[in-house]
This record gives sequence, C-alpha cells and structure tokens, in this order.
Amino acid sequence: MGVLEHLEPNRVFHFFEEISAIPRGSTNTRAVSDWCVSFAKARGLEYHQDSFNNVILIKEATPGYESAEPVILQGHLDMVCEKEPGCTKDMEKEGIDLVIDGDRIRAKGTTLGGDNGIAVAMALAVLDSKELSHPRVEVILTIDEEIGMLGAIQLDMSPLKGRRLINLDSEEEGIFTVSCAGGNMTRCRLPIARAPYSGTVLHITMGGLLGGHSGADIDKGRANANMLLGRLLYAVKKKSDFRLISAEGGKKDNAIPQQSQALLAAANADLVRVIAAQMEAAFQSEYQKNDPGLFVEVTDAAAERVPMDDTSTRKVLHLLTCMPNGVQEMSADIEGLVQTSLNLGILATEEEELLASFCLRSSVATQKQMLVDRLACEMELLGGDIQIFGDYPAWEYKHESALRDLMVRIFQKQYGRDPEISAIHAGLECGMFMGKLPDLDCISIGPDMSEVHTYRESMSISSVGRVWNYLVEVLQCLK
Repeated sequence: MGVLEHLEPNRVFHFFEEISAIPRGSTNTRAVSDWCVSFAKARGLEYHQDSFNNVILIKEATPGYESAEPVILQGHLDMVCEKEPGCTKDMEKEGIDLVIDGDRIRAKGTTLGGDNGIAVAMALAVLDSKELSHPRVEVILTIDEEIGMLGAIQLDMSPLKGRRLINLDSEEEGIFTVSCAGGNMTRCRLPIARAPYSGTVLHITMGGLLGGHSGADIDKGRANANMLLGRLLYAVKKKSDFRLISAEGGKKDNAIPQQSQALLAAANADLVRVIAAQMEAAFQSEYQKNDPGLFVEVTDAAAERVPMDDTSTRKVLHLLTCMPNGVQEMSADIEGLVQTSLNLGILATEEEELLASFCLRSSVATQKQMLVDRLACEMELLGGDIQIFGDYPAWEYKHESALRDLMVRIFQKQYGRDPEISAIHAGLECGMFMGKLPDLDCISIGPDMSEVHTYRESMSISSVGRVWNYLVEVLQCLK
C-alpha cells in the first residue's frame, strides 16, 4: 500500500504517488512522459507525444456537454531536484520518498515535486474519472518548465480546440494568478588562464542559507550564497594575496543558492581564516533574521588544478562583486509586486572558463532587455560573453475574461469569500501559450505549497482536497 493511498481525494494522491516514483528532474523527463502515454493508452484516450517529451492527452465531453467549448488543463512534468546536505539519493535514477507530516506532504531529504506534480495528478484524475461531468478536456503536460519553459516553446498546439485554459501551477489556495513575469536564463562565460602559484590550499564554504524560489522568494531578503562568497573573497584579496582555483555554487538558475564554495591558494592562510571569521560575523549580523543558519567554514585542502593567474582571479572577483543580483525594480502599478529581478543561481568552474548562470525576470520586456544588456556589458569588459536560453514572454493581464468571471463566482459560492486576483513575479507558461493562441483565456490556480525549489518543500493535504473540489465544480459549470 502506498504512503498516500488513504488520503482524499484518493485518485489525485494515487497519481501523485505514481509519478513521484519516477525520476523527473528537468531534462530527465522521458520516463514520466512515456508513463503518461501508457496511462492514455490504457484508457483509450487520444494522445500526442512530441520528440521533446511534451504530452497532450484528450478526453471527449461527457453526455450533455457535447456542444460546450473545450477546456484546457495544464501543468508541467519536470521538477526542481534539490537535496539537503548529506542526502545520498540519486535523483537522476531514483524517485522521491514521500512522508506525511500532519496536514503536509514532504519528501525525505529532497524537493517534493508538488511543483508541478500536483497539477499532473489532478489532470490525470479528471481524465481517469467515470463520474465527473465536463466538456472536452485537453490536458497539456510540458517538460523543462523549470529551466526556461523549453517544452512550452517547442509545443505544437494544433491538436487543441480549446481557447480557455486553467493552469494548475500556482502555490497559494484562493489566489487567482492572471499575469506573470517573462524571463530567461542568461549564462555568462568568462575565459580564465592558469599559472603555477605557491601557497596554502584552502577550501572555503559559504553555507547554511535558506535559499528559495528565485521568483516567489526573491524579495524575502534571503542571501545568495554565490554573491556572499564574492564579498568574502574580495575582502580577503584587499588584505592578502591569493589565487583562485575554483568557485562553485548552486544547482538551478531559478533557485536562490544555499551553498557556495571556493578553492584557493593563499599566501597567508592564517590571515584568510581571520578575515573569513570577520566576514562570517558580519554576514550573520546582516542576515540573522532571514538566514539564521549562515556559516563560513575554512579547511585545509589539496589543489585539484593549477590556480588561476592573478588577472583571471581578479576578473572572477569583479564578476562576483559587481554583477547585479536580486530585486532591481518594484512595480509602480501593483503594490508589493516585484517587477524586475535576477538571480545568480549557478556558479561553476571548468579548466579554461568560469560559468555564471542568471535567471532574469521582468513583467516589462524592456527591463528584461536592460538586465541582459547589463550582463553583456560587464562580460565584454572582462573579456567574456553571454548566451541566452529559454527566453519567454510575460503574461499580460486581460481586462475582460469570461473564464475568470465564472471561476470567481464559483469560488465565492464554495468559499464564501472573494478570491485574490494576483500578478506574480514567478514565470508561468500562460504567456507562452497566449503568444501561440492570441485569443486564449487563461487563469492559474493551485493548492497551498511552501518552500518550493528547496528540500523543505511541502504541500497541504487539506488544500489539495479543497482545490480539487473547486476544480470539479468549475468543470461541471463549463457548459
């Protein structure tokens, strides 16, 4: 018996547990895509699977709904794979271990994948049901949403007849998302040279940070481990000579990095330790509320490579010190909404280059371009360049929406209050879909989840039940 088999809504949690057993990190979605196709075949459903692993599943209208306009349900198959320190799970090959904690579902030592596995589970439960009444249901399950909406970019939407879409990728019950930021992943490439240098090899770890989602949590004042590592290294360089060997931090451009590390050859190891302790105290004072577990650790190490030369070391320090990061602009129209931001999510060192990957977000296209230009100017000055991946447009607010009006009325009836109509700084695929189908009417909903994109991610069981009941009622009213 599965961990979630006794929970209600039973079929929703059944399918969530089924897909949780399948490794499905971004770029590793073939198995879960094939599983969805097998699901469709077993039920005689129409299906379309493309070479990228996107899947469209279609169920015809139930009796009495044959003349109703079709509805699209949408979510993404991939998840962010993060692990707590010390977790040995191979998320490329192993499914996640689900745990029930009161009203919450978590995963043991890893991200849960509620973002966006719960959308997949709800859509599959609709397709599986023999009792629900609904119009033609067209389910879009995309891949690689978490690394730039790459599946949505490639998706052929020609099999779809529907022009009203319910995205199930929101994370707060009772909030209807009707607009979101556009974004991209901008990778900065800095060539480096290496030269022998005599010094004590030290390993510096900047860790203990909370991290979080680079969109939803970017304004929560949490530290970015890569940026703090840059500050620490620059503080050392001002007082003691060293050569950087490598700098590494973060695994996903759209997750605020929790830990970063550097390997260096130091002229005065004792002084490096003193400065590191001073910077640790400064950081702990700055982030005592938002990152209470912050620490800096310095240990002896062995050189894995020849160190960078002095010029390359200084260029890396310039990059980590001067590159923009975090909130850049707040919306003048919507109070409290981040308009433009970027996050240095991945830092990696290879033999001849250092790579720094930023997640850029803005609800204003010209400001997104401004961030690209800033990074390009910095890299040109340093002798490097940039590459842009997964660029997607913002989802602009639609003043007239029949779907939104209907869903508001149903929400008021079920919950006895008004839903919150919201724009978010995170990215959703609705903007991409509206670019392909300009007359599309979209809205995004979802159950309560917290700490997504971190190993602390959890999802409310009771909220899933309420959102499911709400979705069922919406489908029944779409005549």
